Amino acid sequence: MRMIQGKLSVNLKGFGFVSPENGGSDIFIAPENLRGALNGDKVKVKIVDDWRGRREGTIIEILERAKNIFVGTLNKSGKKIFFTPDDKRIDQKIILPNFKEKFPANTKVVVKIISWKPLRGEVVEVLGKENAPGVEIRGILRSHGVEEDFPPEVQSAASRIELEPSKNEIAKRIDRRNLKIVTIDGEDAKDLDDGVYAEERNGEFFLGVYIADVSFYVRPHTALDREAFERGTSIYPVDRVVPMLPTELSNGICSLNAGVDRLAMACEMKINSLGKVVDYKIFPTVIHVFKRLTYTQVNKFLDGDKILDDCAENLNALKKIHGLRKKIRHERGAIDFDLPEMKIILNAAGEPLEITKRIQTVAESIIEECMLLANETVAEHTIKNKIPSLYRVHEIPSPEKVLTFNQLLAHFNLHINKGKEPSDFQKILSKVKNLPAEKVIMTYALRTMQQARYSPENLGHFGLAAKFYTHFTSPIRRYPDLIVHRALRGTLIKNLEEISKQSSERERRAIDIEREALDLKAVEYMEQFVGQNFDGVIESVTNFGFFVELDNGVDGLVRAADLKDDYYGFVEKEFALIGTRTGKSYHIGDNVRVKLTSANVKLRQLTFELVSDVANRDLIAKI
Repeated sequence: MRMIQGKLSVNLKGFGFVSPENGGSDIFIAPENLRGALNGDKVKVKIVDDWRGRREGTIIEILERAKNIFVGTLNKSGKKIFFTPDDKRIDQKIILPNFKEKFPANTKVVVKIISWKPLRGEVVEVLGKENAPGVEIRGILRSHGVEEDFPPEVQSAASRIELEPSKNEIAKRIDRRNLKIVTIDGEDAKDLDDGVYAEERNGEFFLGVYIADVSFYVRPHTALDREAFERGTSIYPVDRVVPMLPTELSNGICSLNAGVDRLAMACEMKINSLGKVVDYKIFPTVIHVFKRLTYTQVNKFLDGDKILDDCAENLNALKKIHGLRKKIRHERGAIDFDLPEMKIILNAAGEPLEITKRIQTVAESIIEECMLLANETVAEHTIKNKIPSLYRVHEIPSPEKVLTFNQLLAHFNLHINKGKEPSDFQKILSKVKNLPAEKVIMTYALRTMQQARYSPENLGHFGLAAKFYTHFTSPIRRYPDLIVHRALRGTLIKNLEEISKQSSERERRAIDIEREALDLKAVEYMEQFVGQNFDGVIESVTNFGFFVELDNGVDGLVRAADLKDDYYGFVEKEFALIGTRTGKSYHIGDNVRVKLTSANVKLRQLTFELVSDVANRDLIAKI
């Protein structure tokens, strides 16, 4: 009973926690009790102390290593060459006994571990000089086990793919080349998954959603399929795209480019005047995209610009459907997390020029509603017809997380009901709309939610308040969508559980990579502002300080040890640091002014010094 298995998470300060695989509270591991285990390893722990729910243990066996590939820099000590990992949670240097090449200082490399006791490795790739253009992002990718280039057999298979659909295949399909289908994407998009066409018919609507027929080109058990399964999803670090499929498919034959014939899977829906789907058809088709539109163009049209008059009927019908569907989703309790995303503009050398906030426009919302409706329709179709398939599921938040969320809300004189209905969250978020604490509360509402994942079982989607939901609309960049297309074609898929698990893990990996790349470029950008003052909001509080988010979306730490007017203790239930002598407090949601004292690119961290808790815009640096 004193032996427990679980996953180890190591803190930057050197200690760790093991999360038991069978549930229960985390086990604290002191640095001297890690016994060579590294962050992410699966370990066996012996409990050595259990006092008032605080369990402490020592690692007695490393069951499974999280990874054996690490990214870092080369350094010399006498005649020995050492490798220092970028991951600062690994405080051990790794000896490279067989590396004899000359190298400049601070060369970034990829190392594979060849011996854990003692810790030795071999260089498998030289990435280049630290901080050289593109090197740091490549390092982030490699540290997560991501290769950008496709294996030779995969690239060879892609090169043999036809450049245009065969006449023989076109003849087998329902032809929709007569429809003025459009794609609507960002200016820089190259992998165009989806096209749409709508028209109003006697007070009702026809909506066609046409999705790239990737499943026709990527067949099961082929080199292309195995690589797509391994990658799971396309990844979008801030300066590049790492596609799931080679560009011959993702930007070529599968992409719904304008002016050429393309194979697609259609989901055509008849929608009544209230916005409900009353009939639908799902089938393979051939289309000929009339125009490739951008969000900017469509937004201008919706504002009265005449530039897209030849698409007017389609766009006006789409706008009406959008309004009806948003109303339906709101009425059933769907949660809109309308949080602006941070976007970093880079120059040709990959250097950050500007940080902006990307806010969803009407054109983007129109496409989102069309895709949501197609995904729901396809999911319900597979359930009703008992077709084994994959689903995108989002389960009910745990009571413990709802309780923690309510503790936060109490500081704003708010309270959420049991949190078992999406509308409970929707009501809270509507109450804080446009208030100073809106983003903080939205962020914690998101943290309260379960993590969305893939499953062979339809468990519904809590956030969308949808009984049926899947991912059907992006097979160029998501493997689960490709599987759903195969299911619709009648392909029997035996390993849905394995695919669900792998796809969920690969999605989380992609999110981590994208977040790390964004953090890197954000810190690089902020280096120029060291010594300047900024307005910010306290977004989270810990026992070692509080994190402040600036207006442009970047965040940094004010250390508790740097608050010199008192000794501040962390009061978890208050979400605050509170002075033991003065009673002065710093809560989540408080406005503060801070000075940027450090921008550490290596650690991807900003450090602030508190200037005042009274904002004065005249003294604030313009970012």
